[in-house]
Amino acid sequence: MIHGYVHPDFRNVARVLERQLRRQTRGGAAVCVYHRGEKMVDVWMGTSDRRGRPWQDDTMAMSFSTTKGVVATALHVLVDQGLADYDDPVAKWWPAFGESGKDVITIRQILCHEAGLHKIRDSLDHADRMLDWEYMREVMEEQIPAYRPGARNGYHGLTFAWLVGELIERISGRPLAEVLRTELVEPLELDGVYVGTPAEVRNRVAELIHSGAQIPEAPKPLENMARRLSRTFRLPLDIDHIAGALLPPGMTELIYSERVLDTPIPSLNGVFTARSLARLYAALAGGGELDGVRILRPETLERATQVQNTRVDLVVPFPMRWRLGYHLAGTSRGILPNGFGHFGYGGSGAWADPDRELSVALVCNRVAGTPFGDLRMLSLGSAAVKCAEAR
Repeated sequence: MIHGYVHPDFRNVARVLERQLRRQTRGGAAVCVYHRGEKMVDVWMGTSDRRGRPWQDDTMAMSFSTTKGVVATALHVLVDQGLADYDDPVAKWWPAFGESGKDVITIRQILCHEAGLHKIRDSLDHADRMLDWEYMREVMEEQIPAYRPGARNGYHGLTFAWLVGELIERISGRPLAEVLRTELVEPLELDGVYVGTPAEVRNRVAELIHSGAQIPEAPKPLENMARRLSRTFRLPLDIDHIAGALLPPGMTELIYSERVLDTPIPSLNGVFTARSLARLYAALAGGGELDGVRILRPETLERATQVQNTRVDLVVPFPMRWRLGYHLAGTSRGILPNGFGHFGYGGSGAWADPDRELSVALVCNRVAGTPFGDLRMLSLGSAAVKCAEAR
């Protein structure tokens, strides 16, 4: 049974979620939609763990790369406050980063994945190293760009965590968690946003449930997966870039362990309610303001959401239309021309569409699809757009 609130004009969004969850035997999800600054959908359904515990109104789920859009928004707030600029060299704030020819890399290039620092697999003996912030900071300092910064774009699927997270802490002089809390969570009264999850709220976090679509980590299975996807979708997959960016040894083991939440990994381990994500993106869809609370000036938001490149990405084999920390907003009806947000492995995602003053968010705990996403968020987004256009 589906729970929560649905405005009559948006009933079909809830119906789509219900159909999706009825097809699976385990797991749950929550969806939230804002339109013109008002909450239209806030629903949840299914189970939050293997024991069958019901999904609750305050259940949060680890949302993988959906984390990047939230963390990027925090950096935009610092730029909006005049503390930094997108064209500042990263080394201005982080001098040791300037080693190995990285002195010319800018904050802009980090945010739009043009820095050439996406490869991580060869730098780690096990994915558990990602739980050590100091170690990972040193790894980032020693990295050598895979191409001339600005010449290409390769999704910084994991390295985004320490590149952007370290920048936020150095620019603000505060821990990342404090910046998120004071600049986003408290002003917008968000009910569930954590990157690195405190023990006192762990009981709200849904257990990740494996769907059987486990990410292959060894070279041969990866190569086979790449070939299948390439034939099916005619994608120019490069296994070296994909594995190098997304799959350090032991990645699956880490993802399905409780320890993954112990330390902030700002590209991966954000836990959210759908309600908090939709509310954040509703502010962005409304020009940086919601319910009289402004988090960004319109001119800063315009800079942050301007498309930086339209090339096919080296890691995610699509033209992602990278903005600064966001990518295109896709639905099963096509791409929203001015929409932006971020999806995550496992099915979660959130986006804003300024043209319709619309925001949509999904969190879930049944991990499915490929490293490049699945269809659940696309279908829900399409239903939300149709409902908005009919009002």
